[in-house]
Amino acid sequence: MSVSVLRSVQQVARRNFGVFAPAMQASDPIQSLFVEKVQEYSKKSKAAGGAFVDSTKASEADLTRELEKVAKQYGGGAGVDMTSFPVITFADPVIDPINIATA
Repeated sequence: MSVSVLRSVQQVARRNFGVFAPAMQASDPIQSLFVEKVQEYSKKSKAAGGAFVDSTKASEADLTRELEKVAKQYGGGAGVDMTSFPVITFADPVIDPINIATA
């Protein structure tokens, strides 16, 4: 390739990147707000240590009440681990023998 062709390619590339660089850096304001809120929530969640983020006493009481209601509805209660898979046992049914007299 000649030097003039390389220069023209270089000028075109510089011109294209120069025009599109601001467009590539500018992002949607809604998208940037969403990313900021997700990052803020992540920080608050880590600071809360697994509890609700920005919770109040009323919301924690509501959660406890709902969990107790669900546990009662589905067979839970005091001392029952609702997070473990239930143990299912099957027993063979008792079958009465049939006496068939053969003639």
